[in-house]
Amino acid sequence: MPSNKPISFLKNEPKLAEIIKQIGPYKIKITKNRFQSLVGAIVTQQLTGAAANSIMRKFRKLYDTSFPKPIDVIKTSNQRLRKTGLSRMKILYIKELSKKIERNELNLRTISKLKDDQVIQNLTEVKGIGRWTAEMFLIFSLGRLDVLPVDDLGLKKGIQLMFSLNELPKGEQIEKLAQKWKPYRTVATWYLWKSLKKFDTIG
Repeated sequence: MPSNKPISFLKNEPKLAEIIKQIGPYKIKITKNRFQSLVGAIVTQQLTGAAANSIMRKFRKLYDTSFPKPIDVIKTSNQRLRKTGLSRMKILYIKELSKKIERNELNLRTISKLKDDQVIQNLTEVKGIGRWTAEMFLIFSLGRLDVLPVDDLGLKKGIQLMFSLNELPKGEQIEKLAQKWKPYRTVATWYLWKSLKKFDTIG
């Protein structure tokens, strides 16, 4: 974090201030390799963190480098990729992503120059990348500070717990509650994730 400004700002909400006090400093882990970040987000879709981490470890072991390039993935047979635990659909998505990057239809070098909504628009044109995956890329690769993934289950559960709600909040309700967290909704989301035991190891 460049400064403590987001933390000082978010502490104005007493319930969030309590969570910040329990969790400690904001230490989000940013993945600088943008291709790796997107592959990781695709792998994580509808999986627990432990299952996704296991698949990613096996995936990386297929290659000699720290992380493969798109062309390396394209050249890898589906059969080998299946042995990592990847589903057929996720193999299709990862290969489609790799092909778009190789054809320069998606430029990950210049994507950081775009606004959040433009990044989401660019990424969701890739088969298998929905809004949630694009939002995770904004948070964990580009380090954007004001992303609110309203469809994220962890965020919903964190808000439900913090406000003692009887049921999971809907998107519109989340948007309304999070208005006061602007322009640091990513930071608030991270703290709400960390407030749940299931997410306490998140980067």
